[in-house]
Amino acid sequence: MDAAFEVLSEAELERVTSTYAPLAQAVRDLIDATIQTQADDELVLQARAVIEAVTQSLRSQPIRRSGVVSYRKDGRPLPLGNAATGPCNPIAPPVIVHHDGAAGDGRCWSEFVLGAAYEGPPGLVHGGVCALVLDHLLGEAASQGLTKPLFTGTITVKYLRGTSLGPLRCEAWVDRTEGVKAFAQGFISDAAGITVQAEGVFIKPAWAREDPGS
Repeated sequence: MDAAFEVLSEAELERVTSTYAPLAQAVRDLIDATIQTQADDELVLQARAVIEAVTQSLRSQPIRRSGVVSYRKDGRPLPLGNAATGPCNPIAPPVIVHHDGAAGDGRCWSEFVLGAAYEGPPGLVHGGVCALVLDHLLGEAASQGLTKPLFTGTITVKYLRGTSLGPLRCEAWVDRTEGVKAFAQGFISDAAGITVQAEGVFIKPAWAREDPGS
């Protein structure tokens, strides 16, 4: 099913992000507390009852259509529920992407924090979460900030060592382009240096090409 598109005015974008992004952050905090708590049985039962009541109250209200991609006024897509960057998605860190237009290679970067919800081995980020972040940043670079339709064809991830939970940085850039393909590279680093590297091929879909057979 194709995604629907909703163009947000600046005022509506401000309303949505100022209302729902803090709600998502509160749920992120709740997730972290749920993982780490050692509260007694009575307190857990009380918390569960409150959470279930809040969940029911939210579900009783209108729900955003699945598959809707909201757009900023300037045309840059803002997928509110994106698993890596969605400001209204509590499972997203979220990763806030910055673009370096002066570099000329689509270079982008993000600094973010991954806590207990993203743990794999004790004290380390799950490798699949690292791959998720790299896939998104490489895609941002290849598509020049999601302004061009390019989708992941292949991505190769090389784990140099464990990635510590906590503050991290991810960078990505386009190495070269060949026809409908963009070849991107990137890495994740923690305080001690690079932990994961990746390279990927991003392909323009047939419907976005002038010549569908190319």
